[in-house]
Amino acid sequence: MPPRPVRAAATVALPLAALAALTACGDTGGLRGAGPTPTAMSPDKLWPGLPPVSSPAFVVGEVNTEVIKGIAVPGDNIRKVDPVAIVRKEITSNPGDYGSGSPYHETSRRMTDCDEGAGKGRCPVLQPYYRDLTGDGRDDLTLGFRQLPGKLTAVRVYTVDKHRLMQVMAWEDAMSGVELAGRSVIIRSPSEVAGYEYRLQWTWDPQQKAMLLTHDEMLRTGPRKKTPTPTPSPSVSPSSSLSASGR
Repeated sequence: MPPRPVRAAATVALPLAALAALTACGDTGGLRGAGPTPTAMSPDKLWPGLPPVSSPAFVVGEVNTEVIKGIAVPGDNIRKVDPVAIVRKEITSNPGDYGSGSPYHETSRRMTDCDEGAGKGRCPVLQPYYRDLTGDGRDDLTLGFRQLPGKLTAVRVYTVDKHRLMQVMAWEDAMSGVELAGRSVIIRSPSEVAGYEYRLQWTWDPQQKAMLLTHDEMLRTGPRKKTPTPTPSPSVSPSSSLSASGR
């Protein structure tokens, strides 16, 4: 990554009388040099001869929207939609993920514990959160549920579009935290590197009418620790592959 550009120090012209007065003040309150100013550096463009391309080599699902059929939105008020009914609809629509013998079959089985509502007891559907993420003045729904067995959590964002329930963001991962900030959903996930975590941010885009992945970072989470001296090993295990969720 190229160095960040450094703002050059501003030069201020002073009258001769003012300079004389400053000089007479001695060290107390006088001007002091801040040292040399780092030279601003522009990015270096690499491999300018690469041929242009018109499409990505891999599809990462930048725009992920879906109309949730069969779920009514009374009065276009998303707070009147049962979050548990939304998750049950997703489960029945994806038997390959939630049916018997499938990766998340335990989630489907535990939905019977959701009679008291989301966020209660052993229900895998977490407490729903409501906030205007699209900027239209109406609440949107941020919904999470556990992918069982395992340690994954699914996060979904829903809005109301033309009287229909619309899913505008979907993500599954092992998560250490989820935040709402402005028009954004921020997900923190543990990293394979000790002392670091992943920080992914989805932000509402009015042109695409979807939450787009706008930031994907690896950040430090704690103080730097002394790296232990490695011990000789006859073999080196291959590094673990990236998460299937898209990193």
